[in-house]
Amino acid sequence: MSKQDFIPSGNERLDSQLLFTAEIDQLTQIARRTMLIDKSRRENDAEHSWHIAVMAMLFKEYVKEPVDVGRVVQMCVVHDLIEIYAGDTFAYDEKGNMDKEERERLAADKLFSLIPEEQGKMIRDLWEEFDAMETADSKYAACMDRLQPFYHNTLTDGHTWVEGNATRAAVEKRMAVIKDFMPEVYKWMDKNMDAAVEKGWLRP
Repeated sequence: MSKQDFIPSGNERLDSQLLFTAEIDQLTQIARRTMLIDKSRRENDAEHSWHIAVMAMLFKEYVKEPVDVGRVVQMCVVHDLIEIYAGDTFAYDEKGNMDKEERERLAADKLFSLIPEEQGKMIRDLWEEFDAMETADSKYAACMDRLQPFYHNTLTDGHTWVEGNATRAAVEKRMAVIKDFMPEVYKWMDKNMDAAVEKGWLRP
């Protein structure tokens, strides 16, 4: 079974929505650097997006500003869709991050044009808001996006930190939004960074 087996409904709008739904199934094939907690393999983008969406439902009590959890969950589940075409860019890959913005913009142009215009705009607006990290909702979503792989590192011997030869300063920089927006959570992260340096998972 593949998209070539798709039988049109006769409704152009419905067909575009159905085909888009099949297209985003590719998110399950985009491997991230983050290791599953059981260390059996790396997670994929779809698993990551689901995980942070659930987390967004749990940690609201620690934010500094009011947030709309429903909108945050929407951001979480769509924020990596563009990686279907742009690929995942490792957070600590300086070279890879140099052209990340352009690759992702082109991917967004392509992907969000596949569905009805107002729905493409709705999802793109959520993605752009997430990326800008200027609103309370987007800051909370970004916190979840950063907290989840951080937590996985603490339970997988610092897997991506070691792989990326990361420094504590680089991790602190990436976690700055959590320090600002969820300071109680950051206190726990600070303890884990201390431990990671002691264990050699992070460079001082």
